[in-house]
Amino acid sequence: MKSSLRVLVCGGGIAGPALAHWLARGGHRVSVVERFPALRATGAQVDLRGQGIEAIARMGLLDAVRGRLVDERGVAFVDARGRTRATIMANTSGRGRQTLTSEYEIMRGDLVRILHEATKDDVEYVFGVSVERFEQGDTEVVAHLSDGTSRTVDLLVGADGQGSRIRRALLPPGAPDPYRRVGMHMAYWFVPRIATDGNVRDTYLAPGGRMIMRRSHHPDETQVYFVLREESAAASAVHREPVEKQKRFWTDRFRDAGWQTERFLDGMATTASFYSQEVLQVRTDTWSRGRVALVGDAAHCASPYSGMGVSGGLVGAYVLAGEINRHPGDLPRALADYDTVLRPFVDEIQAAVKPRLLRLGLPESRPAIGAFHSAAALASFLRVPDLVARYAKEDRGGAWRLPESPVPVPAAG
Repeated sequence: MKSSLRVLVCGGGIAGPALAHWLARGGHRVSVVERFPALRATGAQVDLRGQGIEAIARMGLLDAVRGRLVDERGVAFVDARGRTRATIMANTSGRGRQTLTSEYEIMRGDLVRILHEATKDDVEYVFGVSVERFEQGDTEVVAHLSDGTSRTVDLLVGADGQGSRIRRALLPPGAPDPYRRVGMHMAYWFVPRIATDGNVRDTYLAPGGRMIMRRSHHPDETQVYFVLREESAAASAVHREPVEKQKRFWTDRFRDAGWQTERFLDGMATTASFYSQEVLQVRTDTWSRGRVALVGDAAHCASPYSGMGVSGGLVGAYVLAGEINRHPGDLPRALADYDTVLRPFVDEIQAAVKPRLLRLGLPESRPAIGAFHSAAALASFLRVPDLVARYAKEDRGGAWRLPESPVPVPAAG
């Protein structure tokens, strides 16, 4: 059996390059195909928590991440006049768990660039190409690419996000719907920064189950997030519509929300960074079949509200590569062990997302919003979030620990 494998990874975001890093260190020949024509170093703010911080440290990239962190000090809940009702600061003690703001907040594009820079000399990257379909036998996989070419490899990995085409082809006919919907939707975009945009994230609640968040990552730019509580078929379908129709949807839902809504809608009309999505989880009992596997959001998207989306992708890539490097001549065993080792961690971070609690955080009425603000103000005054974070024994992800790597780990930094 082969000890050096030919591996094709579909998806050049975060989980794909992280997987490529560890496989290349294990001596495998790795190619990453990405459907965008260049490195997709875009997106909003993401964070690292718990085991995700450890995964980046074992890659030797923690110093690089620290050098690109966003200066977000905490989260403030504000009313329609912009007055702060409660504030929860980040836990920078180095102990316990992260609060609503992580100690490691970074723009997605910066993290993508860090991972690409760390792997580009050892991994082949092909942009503007995706996997259209694949056929597999006992000893290899033939991947047919969108440019009309094909590649024969020992392993194909789908790292192509929550809407993964590889997953759709991998799951057997009649398999359950992998999406677990929570009745929430989110859109984000960037607008010009103004003098009052500070380094504490503002969160504003409007009647009708609506939330607006403002966070500033750059001297000239501010991120805007609209979050909506709605379970209609129209809301679920709109994310697949043209961007202009998506913008009309969000404008219709939020035009009377108050606070700085008018400013944000004006910015949405001209922004080049608009993105709209349904908040959901990917849950499937199948992460591999034969010589095709899934990693990151394609396998187990935990939703943005888990706080572990990026960290989960980094951890999953580390575990998958570790099992392949441990058993390069026995892929069935490696992929089975990948599931066995990682599944408890994924179950933990997915179970932490409680749809009912999420919906409580999006009150429908003004009295309910007032009650939410009063409770948050009291908790903030008593320093409850700070004390809970500092003295918690575990961060999100529970007591699960990263396994030892079978290849040399770079010095943390």
